[in-house]
Amino acid sequence: MAKSYEQFYIGGEWTSPSSNDKITVVNPATEEACATVPAGKPDDIDRAVAAARDAFDNGPWPRMSPVERIEWITRLSQAMATHLDDVALAITESMGCPFVMSQMTQALPASMVLDKYAEVAGSYPFEEERAGLLGKVIVRKEPTGVCGLIVPWNFPMSIIMFKLGAALAAGCTNVIKPAPETPLDALLLGEICDEIGFPKGVINIVPADRDESEHLVRHPDVNKISFTGNSVVGRRIASICGEQLKRCTLELGGKSAAIVLDDADPATVVPGLVPNGIINAGQACGAQTRLLIPRSRYAEYVDALGEFIATMPTGDPMDAATLVGPLVAERQRDRVEGYIAAGKSEGARLVVGGGRPASLAKGWYVEPTLFADVNNEMKIAREEIFGPVLVAIPYDDSRGADDAISIANASEYGLSGSVWTKDLDRGYQVATQVRTGTYNVNGFIIDFGSPFGGYKSSGIGREFGPEGIDCYTEAKSIAFFD
Repeated sequence: MAKSYEQFYIGGEWTSPSSNDKITVVNPATEEACATVPAGKPDDIDRAVAAARDAFDNGPWPRMSPVERIEWITRLSQAMATHLDDVALAITESMGCPFVMSQMTQALPASMVLDKYAEVAGSYPFEEERAGLLGKVIVRKEPTGVCGLIVPWNFPMSIIMFKLGAALAAGCTNVIKPAPETPLDALLLGEICDEIGFPKGVINIVPADRDESEHLVRHPDVNKISFTGNSVVGRRIASICGEQLKRCTLELGGKSAAIVLDDADPATVVPGLVPNGIINAGQACGAQTRLLIPRSRYAEYVDALGEFIATMPTGDPMDAATLVGPLVAERQRDRVEGYIAAGKSEGARLVVGGGRPASLAKGWYVEPTLFADVNNEMKIAREEIFGPVLVAIPYDDSRGADDAISIANASEYGLSGSVWTKDLDRGYQVATQVRTGTYNVNGFIIDFGSPFGGYKSSGIGREFGPEGIDCYTEAKSIAFFD
């Protein structure tokens, strides 16, 4: 059973909560409680913010040289690397990601992204001299201040590090508010900080429910909010930050399209594409869930996709052979099943899946599912399902990729996407015309040295690379008169 916690990590110490309320962590594969942690209340958020405020206003962290901060980031990464299995197990037990995938797509990237931020920070222009009108100008990138990092349950530790790595490199202090479904890996981070003696007050961790997130967003001593989650909540956070003129970064939903061109080979495309749509049981904002197939090859591809999806092992997330685990919660399974019912009612053809695995008596599972004969106006093609459900949409390839590009862009989202072709130049031309923040040719990767984020309803701001650090800094110009 997973480790329970009795305290929060605030100001570099383990501190008692302000109430006796608990968050019960439930294993979605067994539907049984596996741990408890204290439930943060506004008073606990206030104490965490006060610790971060004091560390920023009076502590050494924002006053360190970039080299000194890089040394601490590297030390944290190295400590994380020694706890990869602990982190992976905490994530698997709390949200159902298969353990092997928790190691490779959750725990390991958390360490990798810190290493990349340390590398990027080494050449980041924290201070540069420019020629001004009347003399030199020094342009400084100074830390924004106290940051509230609100993290979802789907990739909890890696998304913490997506935000924390940039904030630390910039010189900010932080309050981390993990999702109530996945507080265990976040509190394990507190233990790791203790282990290496990380500077006090720079990293504060308070698991809490959703109402406390708004308290953190509204807190007058918080200078910036970074949130990953759905677009409805993102709009709410943006409106509050707008009222207060508070900085915010929002990484929100997606309904990404994978465009298959007519020269692509199904034997290569299908095994390369499907896992990127069903990764983490489809609970990924960048999942490629709209499959745009040339009409001239539609039947061929639908058959190949259905055959591949039907063979994907679904079940116990601790089984090394499992590729698809349970959804995070019963409410999430209900939501996904509602979309499957909507697809059927709108006339889409269910090719494979669509139900609960008959062999699994417990657990919030949904079979990997493929719908065909889908048009882009259907609910299952417009809305983010956040489950293992793919839709195959035919496009008219008599005009090349024009129709596919039009369908891909006919979405309120613009987070990710891909194109599959034997002609890389042709793939690049498609990539330049699809309105998304990140794009892939013949694969799917999130590159930690390059900006990640979305157009349209998929968010504001970027993570990774120098652009990620930019989002945690304020630019200051100092002009000199000769």
